[in-house]
Amino acid sequence: MVNTGVGKARGVLKAPASPGAFEHVRLAPAPALGDLVEHFWMVRWDLGAHPPQQRETLPHPNVHIVFERGCSRIFGVHAARFTRVLEGAGCVFGVKFRAGGFRPFLGRPVVSLSETSLPLPALFGTTAATLEQDVLAGTDATAMAEVATRFLLAHRPPPDPQVERVATIVAGIARDRDLTRVEQLVERHALGKRALQRLFSEYVGVSPKWVIARYRLHEAIEQLAAGAPPDWAALALQLGYFDQAHFIRDFRKLVGRTPGEYARALNASG
Repeated sequence: MVNTGVGKARGVLKAPASPGAFEHVRLAPAPALGDLVEHFWMVRWDLGAHPPQQRETLPHPNVHIVFERGCSRIFGVHAARFTRVLEGAGCVFGVKFRAGGFRPFLGRPVVSLSETSLPLPALFGTTAATLEQDVLAGTDATAMAEVATRFLLAHRPPPDPQVERVATIVAGIARDRDLTRVEQLVERHALGKRALQRLFSEYVGVSPKWVIARYRLHEAIEQLAAGAPPDWAALALQLGYFDQAHFIRDFRKLVGRTPGEYARALNASG
């Protein structure tokens, strides 16, 4: 994976080493878009005659615009992990918006986009007619990002001060592993619980509780990937669970395996 001006990727489930070429690039946005866009990303693969490969990522509280030939769309937040089977050769380019950063473009509550997607013209009209072709004509991630940047700047909505407020709250949840309850957010940001929930519905598309739970499970994945000897009961308590059983249940629902099964798979893949 290549990161240019972007922090470490979170929520990527490790896949066994497989034959073929696979490229994952993440690029920071231009300063003029930094308040709305978290980063650009590109995945390109060429498996040749090798068998298909499955790749999986965990959900984030972010809207994406995804460019792929014949099926480019705007994706709201989805609760389940994303699974994609790669075959042959292909390329996908995406724009990951900051939490709250797509609300000014959408012009309505982001919760209306949750668990669904839109074709580009449904939001951007005829100006998006050739956008897929123009973006994917780029020879590398940088060229694709330049095309996407020009388009987004041309359609940039008026400033919305709530975007920065929401993005700051969500970034704090992702960063602070000790934050496990909505009540901590309420106290930290001097917002009533109902006001916080309305803000997240309007700008993020999911509840504060959902965001906390997802990022704590991301933390569990990172700890397992780091190879720390697991004390499941202690880890469950650290992540804000009342007991180990509830942690295992949520982990299996999201990842598709128990924590122990996932840890053993990591060890097997080296």
